[in-house]
Amino acid sequence: MNDNKKVKKEAVIIDAAEKTFGDVGFKNAKMDDIAKKAGITKVTLYTYFQSKENLYLAVTHRALQLLIEKYYEVIDKNKEKSGLDSVLAILEGFMSFCEKNYLYSEALLEYFAMVRSTSDGTDEARLTEAVKESIYYVKIQDLQNLPFKLTVKEIERGRKDGSIHSTIDPMLSTLHGWTAVVGYVKVISASGKNATPLFKVSLNDLKALNLQVAKNMFTSKTMS
Repeated sequence: MNDNKKVKKEAVIIDAAEKTFGDVGFKNAKMDDIAKKAGITKVTLYTYFQSKENLYLAVTHRALQLLIEKYYEVIDKNKEKSGLDSVLAILEGFMSFCEKNYLYSEALLEYFAMVRSTSDGTDEARLTEAVKESIYYVKIQDLQNLPFKLTVKEIERGRKDGSIHSTIDPMLSTLHGWTAVVGYVKVISASGKNATPLFKVSLNDLKALNLQVAKNMFTSKTMS
């Protein structure tokens, strides 16, 4: 099989895995069901993906790629605006991305939790063999810091154009924004597509508050 056909076949399998994980969750998903949805035999499935964990990492890699594409789209759309406008648009784009893609948001959160618990992947004793053998794990590692770097770059642009206070630490404030979004993601992913207001608070109001808090932070000296 040539490389082009292989890539297309992998994409079909990842689509099937994504649908299965979204329907029943990772723990309840079965390779048999994924193979059936992909229209292939279980034997064929295992020639492409040797484990369910490897498939989940493939979905995670897709999620990270799409998130990065969203970041680039937002940055390009706001390139004529201030750095502050761009950073706030990135934050809003990240939250909206997670709202529309519950499985992706959960996969990304689980990946970064794994990274933290394994000392950025250096503590291999804490990694399963399936993860260590996954090419998608390697691919994700190559991309994992890019969303942070892109945000830092836009914060630095904001410091230069004066829309963001000059004493703001770009990486510290990026991580602060990331943790705020993580909290938001956990609220919306807990109920998936059936998300309802929490304590009668609209998720749109919560998103708006996150953006206002971020704006206040970037225009003050609190993160210096």
